[in-house]
Amino acid sequence: MGGFLTALNRNEEELEMALSQAKELVSSNPVVVFSKTYCGYCTRVKKLLSQLGANYKVIELDVESDGDAVQSALVEWTGQRTVPNVFINGNHIGGCDNVTAKHNEGKLVPLLTEAGAIANASS
Repeated sequence: MGGFLTALNRNEEELEMALSQAKELVSSNPVVVFSKTYCGYCTRVKKLLSQLGANYKVIELDVESDGDAVQSALVEWTGQRTVPNVFINGNHIGGCDNVTAKHNEGKLVPLLTEAGAIANASS
């Protein structure tokens, strides 16, 4: 009889662990991109960050054994269901459109510089 509730508790535990893991990654890296290997939007963001010379950590959710749990935890944490899910300096930036918009507004490089992900161009 307890099968359903046991599974529910296990899923909640898995979600809590995934959330804790995601928060630890975000707090210990200047830039984190939660991505999927086959996602074109993810590729665009990673390419942009690479072109800017940014140091960033990529978590490919479709390759990680707990990727589904991490993605569910990110939804709970950020309200964003899609990838890429980008964090800079511990702050949730959003997806491809948000990152691209920040770049077009001239705000991405200062954010990356402040986070220590790229060397200050003036130094």
